[in-house]
Amino acid sequence: MSPNVLIPIASHRKPRRPSASSRALRAGVTGGFFTLAVTGATVPADAAEKPVSETREMPTITTALATSAARSADTAERVAFDYERQGLQDSAVSKAAESADKRKAEAVEAAKAEAAKKAAAVKKAKAAAQAKAEGIKKADGNRKAKEAVQTRASRSSERTTLAAPSTGTSAPTSAGSSATGSSATLVAFLKAQLGKAYVLGSSGPSSYDCSSLTQAAFNQIGVDLPRVSQAQSTSGTQVGLDSLQVGDILYWGSAGSAYHVGVYIGDGKFIGAQNPSTGVVERPLSYDQPTGAVRVL
Repeated sequence: MSPNVLIPIASHRKPRRPSASSRALRAGVTGGFFTLAVTGATVPADAAEKPVSETREMPTITTALATSAARSADTAERVAFDYERQGLQDSAVSKAAESADKRKAEAVEAAKAEAAKKAAAVKKAKAAAQAKAEGIKKADGNRKAKEAVQTRASRSSERTTLAAPSTGTSAPTSAGSSATGSSATLVAFLKAQLGKAYVLGSSGPSSYDCSSLTQAAFNQIGVDLPRVSQAQSTSGTQVGLDSLQVGDILYWGSAGSAYHVGVYIGDGKFIGAQNPSTGVVERPLSYDQPTGAVRVL
């Protein structure tokens, strides 16, 4: 056993009372700089200082910590900027898509309007062509109907030989059976046209209808006649069929509405453009008895 004995010596130091002072530590990052604020109550002057062993060390504020805090702020700001930029991009894309859809719709409507316009023009052209065709068809039908009437009248006369009426009409006198002067010129022209074709509406010289032949014949002697048979039947003085003279105009039908004319050439005969089947011919009065006559010479 050791000769030295350790005897504990009681400490006469009074236990330290808890410090009345209180401290608060506030730290933060402002504008990338770390700030520290310490607040506390006033410590009495006679207060004993705590030994180092009872003092806690405060964490050291280093440059790395401040830099980290600044980077966090920059990151947050950058993220916010990225969100805002993405929102602007999405809005621009949406507006561009809406504008493209609008232009496409307008182009479709314009194409439809143009197609409708072309269809209306085609329809109008077809209607005009149809109306023109109907007009031509109608005119051709009227012409054929008139030719048919004249042909039937001519054929009816050919089938029936008409005798001279017992009263009111007799054979022309001998005084009207010879042609002299202008009458002879008229008859000579008419005989020169014998055998030429009958064509409705034609005015010579290779073909005639009934009224154009009489008009052309009288033009040879300076007499101007109307073009159509209705007007020619009232152009001169009405004469009876029993007192005809060379050059008198014979008509069939009523005066003013005659449908056929010819020229008396004497000896009970006349020359006329009868119909498409006979052309210009010379016939006796009995071949087709006229209704009346007018004298223009």
